[in-house]
Amino acid sequence: MSIGSATTTSGTRTFRLPDLGEGLTEAGLVQWLVSVGDTIVTDQPIAEVETAKSIVELPSPFAGIVTALHGAAGDTIDVGAPVLDVAGESASPQSEEGTDAENDPENEHRATSVEPEHEAYRAEERAGSGNVLIGYGTSERASSGRRRAPKAATRGEPSRPLIDSDVAPRVRRPVAVRSPLVRRLARDLGLDVHAIVPTGADGAITRADVLAAAVDSAVDGIGKGTNREARVAPDTPDGRGGDEAVDGLAIRSRERLSPLRKAVSARLSRSRSEIPEATVWVDVDATDLWMLRADMAPAGGRAPSITAILARFVLLALTEHPVLASRLSDDASELLSFDGVNLGVAVDTDRGLLVPVVQRAHALSVDELDSALRELSTTAREGRMAPERLRGSTFTLNNYGGLGVDGSAAIINHPEVAILGIGRIIERPWVVEGQIVPRRIAQLSLVFDHRVCDGGYAASFLRRVSEFIEHPLRAFGRI
Repeated sequence: MSIGSATTTSGTRTFRLPDLGEGLTEAGLVQWLVSVGDTIVTDQPIAEVETAKSIVELPSPFAGIVTALHGAAGDTIDVGAPVLDVAGESASPQSEEGTDAENDPENEHRATSVEPEHEAYRAEERAGSGNVLIGYGTSERASSGRRRAPKAATRGEPSRPLIDSDVAPRVRRPVAVRSPLVRRLARDLGLDVHAIVPTGADGAITRADVLAAAVDSAVDGIGKGTNREARVAPDTPDGRGGDEAVDGLAIRSRERLSPLRKAVSARLSRSRSEIPEATVWVDVDATDLWMLRADMAPAGGRAPSITAILARFVLLALTEHPVLASRLSDDASELLSFDGVNLGVAVDTDRGLLVPVVQRAHALSVDELDSALRELSTTAREGRMAPERLRGSTFTLNNYGGLGVDGSAAIINHPEVAILGIGRIIERPWVVEGQIVPRRIAQLSLVFDHRVCDGGYAASFLRRVSEFIEHPLRAFGRI
């Protein structure tokens, strides 16, 4: 059976977690978007899952009535494990009462029309398509856009009632959560977004709504404000927490690593174990660049970011030092050089460090780089970054000065062979023509794979970038 396919048993199909790409073997269940008894349509999002790259909506490859949900928010689901069970659309009251549904020509039509959809999905999955998560159940007769099905009458008892009442109908009202950050805040506080009253002008749930609901839950003794993935050790009379302790200290909680942290751990461990890295660094005078940047703003517009300008300088220097934007083959016997640069840019987000990629960045102007970097940064911080936008880089730029630090011993983003870090641009005493004067100074740090080049080549690249920063007019004519 192909991973991600449906298992049919007595009219019920089991949807299994499909291959999410990037070699991932599991995903974290963020929250369910449907409930037992709901009627869903093909391609309707049924859950939010967290991969090693981002939070994505998981669409159903078929339509029907949800009969079971496998797992709760915070659980980890392995690829190939059951996600939910769905009774097919062909089920009818007559068939449930014992009518021979197999002889129903309408059911025969549905069966023949559904199977090609699954076969198309399986073929796409086996081919490693990037479309596994979006549109894999859509046939020619289905709508190209996602839609939410109207709620159907309940069939069987739900696994977890939403309303604590014997007479209240089981209805989940539509919820508008525009911001992934707001949705994550609600999840971290242990709140059900369906129970939060929205106050946004467009009917959306706001951050203030989530915080207010958390306060109300705390007063009622319901919400604890803890992450669902954490197991907190209970307090004991002596106040030292639970029985489990290490080196005399009670363990307050155990929290599983998220798929993102697992992926980062694996990537960095491989980089450290395989790459014999070396580091060179230099302090540069960025005063002229700092002052000239304001003059680059168009009338009524804003100047490009420092990161965009520095990225352009780096790309110019890489045209003269292409080895630093190359890769080694898997067996380290060949050096793969590329026609251009896919630039990775490190972005700090609430979920951790992400490195979105600007494809063919060498062909972009400063203004185009600025627009691309702003869009990537916003998308990454909102948790909407698609996995395909986080791979393929050939050189990484890390402006950690935005974090308020001056330097860093960076780790190369495998399988690249170099990474350039830039610290804060701050005023420091600097000697100019024999006089100590205040100048805006930044530290550049280049970490490189010593297998592909030696220190002289790396230093030459770093000096070239420094020259562009210290004498920006020499570079502006080439931008």
